[in-house]
Amino acid sequence: QVQLVESGGGSVQAGGSLRLSCAASGNTVYYMGWFRQAPGKEREGVAGMDTGGGTIEYADSVKGRFTVSRDNAKNTLYLQMNSLKPEDTAMYYCAASAWRWYTSLLRTYDYTYWGQGTQVTVSS
Repeated sequence: QVQLVESGGGSVQAGGSLRLSCAASGNTVYYMGWFRQAPGKEREGVAGMDTGGGTIEYADSVKGRFTVSRDNAKNTLYLQMNSLKPEDTAMYYCAASAWRWYTSLLRTYDYTYWGQGTQVTVSS
């Protein structure tokens, strides 16, 4: 089993920044990612990376604004979010997988473990 605990969400004005953290514990995971879900919408992939750091994927909507990174010593995944927009408002979830292979780092079905989520609200 793997436990994921997110933190760092909050409310910010458009143009502001937030950094999300996801502390992982338990069994080995091979890739991790950030997803978000707004009310009435499907959960979508935001950013993902393999734990070796060799492959990173971003959703087109966040490219150039969000940066995903990982501190292996702390077993923690981060999402630095800059130039936030009201449309970034959502519940953000950390995810991880015990599978070695994936189709896409941004696809929910490729992940086996999920955190409880942290709310991000961006006001205009």
